[in-house]
Amino acid sequence: MAFGSNGQIAPADAVSTQANSECASDTPSGVPVHVKDHFRTLFIGCIGVVYGDIGTSPLYALNTAITAAGGTRDAVVREDVFGVLSLVLWALTIIVTLKYVTILLRADNQGEGGTLSLMALAQRSMGGQTRTIFLLGVAGAALFFGDAMITPAISVLSAIEGLKLITPAFDPYILFITLTIIIVLFMAQRSGTASVARWFGPIMTVWMVVMGAGGIPPILADPGILWSVNPWYAMHFLATHGVIGLVALGAVFLAVTGAEALYADLGHFGRKPIQSAWLFLVFPALMLNYLGQGALVLSDPKTLENPFFRLYPDWSLPVMVVLAAIATIIASQAVITGAYSLTRQAIQLKLLPRLEIMHTSESQEGQIYLPQVNKMVLFGVLIITVMFGSSDKLATAYGISVTGTMVVTICLAFIVAWRRWKLPLAVAACLIAPFLAVDLIFFGANMLKIVEGGYVPLGIAAMFMVCMWTWTRGTNILFQKTRRDDVPLTDMVARLSKKPPNMVPGTAVFLTSDQDTTPSALLHSLKHYKVLHEKNVMLTVIAADVPRIPLGQRVRMEQINEHFSRVFMTFGYMERPNVPQGLALCRKLGWKYDIMSTSFFLSRRSIRIAQKSSMPHWQDDLFILMAHNATDASEYFSIPTGRVVEIGTQIAV
Repeated sequence: MAFGSNGQIAPADAVSTQANSECASDTPSGVPVHVKDHFRTLFIGCIGVVYGDIGTSPLYALNTAITAAGGTRDAVVREDVFGVLSLVLWALTIIVTLKYVTILLRADNQGEGGTLSLMALAQRSMGGQTRTIFLLGVAGAALFFGDAMITPAISVLSAIEGLKLITPAFDPYILFITLTIIIVLFMAQRSGTASVARWFGPIMTVWMVVMGAGGIPPILADPGILWSVNPWYAMHFLATHGVIGLVALGAVFLAVTGAEALYADLGHFGRKPIQSAWLFLVFPALMLNYLGQGALVLSDPKTLENPFFRLYPDWSLPVMVVLAAIATIIASQAVITGAYSLTRQAIQLKLLPRLEIMHTSESQEGQIYLPQVNKMVLFGVLIITVMFGSSDKLATAYGISVTGTMVVTICLAFIVAWRRWKLPLAVAACLIAPFLAVDLIFFGANMLKIVEGGYVPLGIAAMFMVCMWTWTRGTNILFQKTRRDDVPLTDMVARLSKKPPNMVPGTAVFLTSDQDTTPSALLHSLKHYKVLHEKNVMLTVIAADVPRIPLGQRVRMEQINEHFSRVFMTFGYMERPNVPQGLALCRKLGWKYDIMSTSFFLSRRSIRIAQKSSMPHWQDDLFILMAHNATDASEYFSIPTGRVVEIGTQIAV
């Protein structure tokens, strides 16, 4: 896939591959101390970033599930509590431990994870882009945005609701405090997360320890609660409760929301730290807390209103509410930065137009901030928070987008297991089918919540799917239309060789999406200026379907004649396309590149609706709006504005 000044490429998320390789291996006692320290840093760091969402699920998951099963503050049925607990524990075991930690973390695209990375890997495994894989990837990415808008709302709201347990006087102000925290959280994104991210891991580590410790006293008071680990209780509950069992199952899924982060953040921390953090800290802490909540509810049904905070003594409630608020902010931060990363990948894969991307760290290029995405997600979060008003009501809308993403992920994983890992078709099917069945069951259970609020994340996902479909369709139509009017580059070079125009010193670089045709900027330059530079470079930027490209493979040159040459510059979808730095590599290929004697010619297209458009009118308007809000090409490609010449053209879509 190649495109230049009119194409869409995303900036970088350049994470050290050396760090990934180090953390992907064991660290026995014989290795150097600095490697152990590095692993320990990644171990603590991934607890804060990767497990922020799933680590705050106990705030609302179990009481929502027990309530859905028919439990009330007046009475709960012991068998029902055991059934719900068994479902929660086995959901964590099957979906997180077996599916993600054991299998999917091995389906990496050169160390990177996530839906779009898996889509690129599946496409490469099939030998090229297929419509089915493309649609699956788009659907998974769109569903993530639905999750990204609900997670901050339900996480922060559920934590602040703990203030009501300190004194009911806080009740009228819960929503206002929640909205204030959310606004401050999003406003702080511009300054970057580097200064606070180093605290995420230690704080969430404390949260996990305190969370697990809180469940121990109720378990000791009622050791029989440990029998809920028997899967028989889960199967018996589903078999005897009919539709209510499915409704409760949809609520149970709240316990595993955030599991996608295990895979999405693979490139940031590596497989080994993520696996170790889950197995040795996060999973045990979650199990202890859920078991403790179950035992507490059985001993006093009135605690069902908020069993998490009731695990702790009254004197510690202010501290726990503050700690929970900080933990939920961290969980929300992880989702917000995930939205930035996913948007960047979508731009790189030509699913969305170029957007302004700001780098918030001089040392970590992957720490980015997208103002337009930040405003959009903030707007959505505020509306959702006001619309639902409480974490209980928000829980009805939560889960559909996550289960949908998981279904997409496991379908793409099947293609990778079959074609990439070279497993026989029957073996790959047997490996993936159980997980797909579980995901579909949870997806079906969550679909029962559409009327109660599940339509919200589905609507958000549908909106993003329409935007990505419109942009992809519109850019393809533009490409086909401009291609019909293009002049073959070889013909133009031959014509200029026979009748050369006046020559001016210096080098002109023309960005083009098609290396075989003459860039429109060159045609208009000859038309208006009637001069030609001594050196003319046709630059094509190629978006690869791998995360990063080695510097030795970044550029390739082809000499056409003494005045014309082609340069092909390749970037991975996790890299920032810096054109001047790429051209500097051409010095090793014999070109004496000097940016002060180089001018970059870009085409600025003005798009209008054709009389006979290939798209519906509403889609034309949407495409033009998206194109209008795309960021400037010179900024996107990191080209100094003082070296850029823009030539306007008009085209009908």
